[in-house]
Amino acid sequence: MRAANYTVGDAECVVYFFGAGQGGGVEANLARWKGQFTVNGQPAPAKTSTRKVNGLSVTEMDVTGVYAATGGAMSGGGAMSTQTPKAGTRMLTAIVEGPGGNLFVKFTGPEKTVTGNSAKFQALVSSFHKE
Repeated sequence: MRAANYTVGDAECVVYFFGAGQGGGVEANLARWKGQFTVNGQPAPAKTSTRKVNGLSVTEMDVTGVYAATGGAMSGGGAMSTQTPKAGTRMLTAIVEGPGGNLFVKFTGPEKTVTGNSAKFQALVSSFHKE
């Protein structure tokens, strides 16, 4: 379920929360998200990293290429529409492992927009904490 949705110029940042044990595992989500990108018809390379944020484990991924996925504002259609592949797209993601369930954060849009706002994305991810 979408917990928050932000429009950043021509990009979108979405925070999902499904509850404890829901939403799939870290590796499965990273693989699915990475699979939405290609470069020259091949799977796009992705950079992944892990860090601690206020005592929470966070796994991040950064991938750029031709983006093809379903749903969301980036698709240009209804909630379940299939989008036309978009070249020059970048996605920053973070999976924040919380005691009550994971938060899934995706920032997707034109490479220039996402790159220009990457510090703000990092600030958002760094703001999460345990209650």
